[in-house]
Amino acid sequence: MIKAGLLVKLTAKAGKEQDVADFLESAVLLLDGEPLTVNWFAYRISESTFGIFDTFEGDEGRQAHLAGKVAEALMANAPHLLALEPSIEPVEILASK
Repeated sequence: MIKAGLLVKLTAKAGKEQDVADFLESAVLLLDGEPLTVNWFAYRISESTFGIFDTFEGDEGRQAHLAGKVAEALMANAPHLLALEPSIEPVEILASK
């Protein structure tokens, strides 16, 4: 049962909006080695605001994801792509379908 999640908000630097979108579209390929990541969604809120929402059965999966390749790539690219530090919030999943 899904019990844990992460809610990530990303704000692109001016002129880097498409680069952030491209990064997020390609990042899904980095999840192959993360069997504990149940769901992973990348989305766009506005022209320069993006997000990631992922779910896990428990905190073990969430911690593995935070130490995984997507998080590593995000932090490596953040200074070049993002206007602000990524906002990464752990969430408790109360219900899902």
